[in-house]
Amino acid sequence: MTLLTSPFATEPPFAHGQAARTAVLYCNLGTPDSPSAPDVRRFLAEFLSDPRVVEVPRLLWLLILHGIILRTRPAKSGAKYASVWRPEGSPLKIWTEKQAKLLQGWLGQRGHSVLVRYAMRYGSTSIASQLDQLKREGVTRVLILPAYPQYSATTTASLFDAVYHWAAKTRNIPELRFVNHYHDEARYIAALAGKVHQYWRSNGHPDVLVMSFHGVPERTLHLGDPYHCECFKTARLLAQSLDLTKEQYNVTFQSRLGRAKWLQPYTEPTLIEMGKAGIKRVDVVCPAFTSDCLETLEEINMEGRAAFLTAGGKEFHYIPCLNDDPAWISALCDITQQHLLGWPTTSTSDATTLAASKAAALALGAKC
Repeated sequence: MTLLTSPFATEPPFAHGQAARTAVLYCNLGTPDSPSAPDVRRFLAEFLSDPRVVEVPRLLWLLILHGIILRTRPAKSGAKYASVWRPEGSPLKIWTEKQAKLLQGWLGQRGHSVLVRYAMRYGSTSIASQLDQLKREGVTRVLILPAYPQYSATTTASLFDAVYHWAAKTRNIPELRFVNHYHDEARYIAALAGKVHQYWRSNGHPDVLVMSFHGVPERTLHLGDPYHCECFKTARLLAQSLDLTKEQYNVTFQSRLGRAKWLQPYTEPTLIEMGKAGIKRVDVVCPAFTSDCLETLEEINMEGRAAFLTAGGKEFHYIPCLNDDPAWISALCDITQQHLLGWPTTSTSDATTLAASKAAALALGAKC
């Protein structure tokens, strides 16, 4: 005889009368645990199996993924990861974790007693594991904050899918809020502009500033994904903040995968064309990335640099991502506060909530 088990059997225990707490879960894409081929293979298998990321017939894609890609790509990608890996780990994880800690500190200075944790859509420190831990700590309200300023189904929606998947297996679901995007938030644009100005004060100005965004297949634009439009709005607002003319900046898209047509113009071919055209110096900034990672440190600062200089360019400058820049953490704090409005976030409120919860539970004869 088959015994039916509850889908909520592994849910963290709930204690009646516990304090109602608010948390922010700051989410990024993810990273392998190490640059070794086995770890990269596990990461790529999870990442590239996501139907949000690769929208082709499922069976065909899984045959290609497991029959070809995961047999050849992990070693090549592992070598690229190794070129940017730090003693303390992946740059993406280092910066994401630091941003979460700084965000909690800034929120605390502004009087908000909230927990701030980071999670990754793929790989270790998963969204589900962090949400489980927050429930263990009595969290009843969670703001899901993506590290992606521009919305895309391939990133933001996939992240939300992971939250919904966790919720489907959870009996007592916390109150949830989601930040879809902040691509045109004045504070985010100001932080970007400040980062560029700071770099230029020390290193001078380029002939052209290239704003390189992560690419997605072009068909996503025609299917209604707003990513393309949001990238161009970010670029336009950043250019206005920097007082650049249309001739002084270029918008491109990087990280193309496969043979399908992706959003154009592509970053590396554009850099090659600029080098051949006699442009002496280009600076590259990556506004879609809030943390430096493989795509910025290796693809842009190594591969992009080599492509431009080999084509005849004289100077290539990569402007680092926002990372732990104080203006960025302040902007992130502002954005978070905006989306926390209406939720009790002070220690006084939590204490009051706890007292009320205990009183109500005692009235019902519960053990608190």
